[in-house]
Amino acid sequence: MEQPPEFVAQGESGKVCKLKRSLYGLKQSPCAWFGRFSNAVVEFGMQRSAYDHTVFYKHTNYGCVLLIVYVDDIVITGSDASGIEALKSFLGSEFHTKDLGVLKYFLGIEVARSKKGIFLSQRKYVLDMLGDTGLLGSKPCDTPMDQGVKLLAGKGEPFEDPERYRRLVGKLNYLTITRPDIAFPVSVVSQFMSAPTQTHWEAAVRIVKYLKGAPGKGILYADHGYIRVEAFSDVDWAGSPGDRKSMTGYCVFVGGNLVSWKSKKQNVVSRSSAESEYRAMAHVASEIVWISTEVWVDSEETLFNVSMSATTYATSN
Repeated sequence: MEQPPEFVAQGESGKVCKLKRSLYGLKQSPCAWFGRFSNAVVEFGMQRSAYDHTVFYKHTNYGCVLLIVYVDDIVITGSDASGIEALKSFLGSEFHTKDLGVLKYFLGIEVARSKKGIFLSQRKYVLDMLGDTGLLGSKPCDTPMDQGVKLLAGKGEPFEDPERYRRLVGKLNYLTITRPDIAFPVSVVSQFMSAPTQTHWEAAVRIVKYLKGAPGKGILYADHGYIRVEAFSDVDWAGSPGDRKSMTGYCVFVGGNLVSWKSKKQNVVSRSSAESEYRAMAHVASEIVWISTEVWVDSEETLFNVSMSATTYATSN
């Protein structure tokens, strides 16, 4: 621990903070913990990704090793089995660690393996959401959004509990990690967080009812025998009825597996459908460049092997 920048006591710049309570609970604890952990991992020989500071990687003669950290939960994967074991031993010598085995559950995401590949879902997360909203006994909807409803800001009776609306939409946003089929309706209801109306709440509830029809739906990652980056984009020109802005949607595949998707309103009003299409192409092109420069796309033969051998790791400090 050290004194915060720009708040150093006069004449006491060489002194450090003395802990009078446990590390957890202090505002500086996440930064201090991650700083110590990252320094230790870099000392082992890992490199920090320039695109995500929570991702570390190392290339060896036998493949590569990847490490992802979230607070004190760690996922280690790679195509170099001996390198993974060496990293586990190193972490065990530096921290109080516990090997939880093959990855099954991480941050609300359930991981299942079969001969077909790896399947990611958030079934428990969906069921908990249905319970929180009192919709466990409701009738499922066939579609996540009614095409005949145009949502506008300030139109309709204000919703009595805006905070409840924000909580629900926030949960739906996190659910889009494994449910690209709700990306568009969630992006629409996210536009009315400041002052939701009863109509907006009903639209969000409809998404939850749609999820009830198949709470275990998710994404399957399989070996398709090739590694190629592909992307598809589309746009709904002037699709927003309130400000006439266009809605961009795109998805990116690596080796036939969906790895990135988004549905978002464009920042400016396009004067033609061609202009809006070019803006959508620019968005997806930048996403392709980002994915193509990521560390795990550098080696064409290791991408699937890396994804198939993920394990969970947990630490305590």
